[in-house]
Amino acid sequence: MTTTSQTLTPPGTEKKAGPWAALLLAGAFEVGYALSVNGSQGFTNPAWSIVAIVFFLFTLFFLSVALKRIDVGIGYAVWAGLGAIGAALLGPVFFDETLTPLKGFWLAVIVTGVVWLKLADSPKLERARATN
Repeated sequence: MTTTSQTLTPPGTEKKAGPWAALLLAGAFEVGYALSVNGSQGFTNPAWSIVAIVFFLFTLFFLSVALKRIDVGIGYAVWAGLGAIGAALLGPVFFDETLTPLKGFWLAVIVTGVVWLKLADSPKLERARATN
């Protein structure tokens, strides 16, 4: 006798962790892409250029996977926000760039916006809206 285990989920509450994980990966590759494009010096440095192309392909792949389940407006905003924040924070680490308090403030505004976008897409809020 064989037994199978099935997870019962109510209709309309499919798991959203997978698409969000893919979106986070896309954001990480976007940061790598932005930094490597900077390092490629206008695609004149072959090693950095190859790295940039690889990161570009991975960021597009994972973004497309994420956008199968996440609305394009939300997904693109989160992806772009992660790329901007990561590049701004890591630019001073790898290159001769500065991160001023004013830039830090506006990065915090972006992070807040990304968090609110994620919260606006939460199943709890969707159920609350459906009952009203």
